Amino acid sequence: MKTLYLVRHAKSSWSFNLPDHDRPLGKRGRRDVLKMGKHLASNHEPPEVLISSTASRAFYTALHMCDQYRIDEGNILLEKRLFHAGSQEILDVIHSAPDCELLAIFGHNPGFTDCANRLANTSIGNVPTCGVVGISFDTNKWSETDFGIGKQEFFYTPKGI
Repeated sequence: MKTLYLVRHAKSSWSFNLPDHDRPLGKRGRRDVLKMGKHLASNHEPPEVLISSTASRAFYTALHMCDQYRIDEGNILLEKRLFHAGSQEILDVIHSAPDCELLAIFGHNPGFTDCANRLANTSIGNVPTCGVVGISFDTNKWSETDFGIGKQEFFYTPKGI
């Protein structure tokens, strides 16, 4: 059994004249990621491996989640392919994940919403910033996961918790 947490990055700041890739978390994003991290850490097992887009807002969302779970930030792997990836690119990243039972991936929309829907045959309209979708797979390897075979276990939004 494999479990995946698809985590959309927290809300970014537009206060700085920076390229899209480099925008940091904004005030609301920092508040939401702490709230979501506490909720996840209180209700769900910690991920063993975290894979994040190289974008600052995704990476810092992953760092804050590590803090809430009290796991080493060295468990975060950075993956350029996740920056504005489509669902097939996200699935490719999942297929190449290190062997673990619980994996968290941090990235961007619209790819994350589309990927969650395709993996678990669900119809989430939008995974908002700092939203988390938990999906389980009855497989032994990440390379065996595919669209349509996952089961949505939960869907959390900052406003909903």
